[in-house]
Amino acid sequence: MINFKDKKILITGASGGIGNEIVKKFVSLEGEVLATGTNTEKLDLLKKKHPTIKVKKFDLSDHSRIEEFIDNVALELGGLDVLINNAGINIDNLSLRMKTDEWKKVIDVNLSSTFLLSKHAIKKMLKTKYGRIVNITSIVGHTGNLGQSNYAAAKAGTIAMSKSLAIEYAKKNI
Repeated sequence: MINFKDKKILITGASGGIGNEIVKKFVSLEGEVLATGTNTEKLDLLKKKHPTIKVKKFDLSDHSRIEEFIDNVALELGGLDVLINNAGINIDNLSLRMKTDEWKKVIDVNLSSTFLLSKHAIKKMLKTKYGRIVNITSIVGHTGNLGQSNYAAAKAGTIAMSKSLAIEYAKKNI
C-alpha cells in the first residue's frame, strides 16, 4: 500500500457521501487533508468527526479564483501532493428540455473545474517532482443515461482528459 503519511491532500466535494468516505480513508492513512465543499454545515460536521483535517468552503464554479484557491491550499498545507477531484453536480433533464444554463453549469463544475484544479495542482507538483491526481467519474460517462446528457458529457470528458494528463505528466512522476 502507498504510504500517505504526511502527504498533503486536497479533496473536493468532501461534504457529500463519497467525499466523506474519501476523507475518512486518507485520515486513516495519516495524510494531511484539506477538505472542500460548498456546504458549511456539512464541512463543520466533517471537521468535528476528523479534528486533524482542515476545511475550506469553496465554490468550484468560480473559475477565476481556482488558481488562487490552489495557491492558498498549498500554502496552508505546506505543499500539495494529492488532488482528489470528487466534486460534482447533476441537473437532470431530457435533452430537448435542457436549458443552456443547465448544460453549462454541469460542464463548468464537473469538467472545467476538474481541468483547472488539475492544471494548477500540476504546477505545484512539478516543483516537487511528485503528485497524484484522482478524478472521480461515473459509469454514466461510458454508457450515457436518460436525462443526463450534460452529466454524461462531463464525465466522459473527464475520463478522456485524465488519460491525456496521465500521458503528459506520468514521466514527471505525476
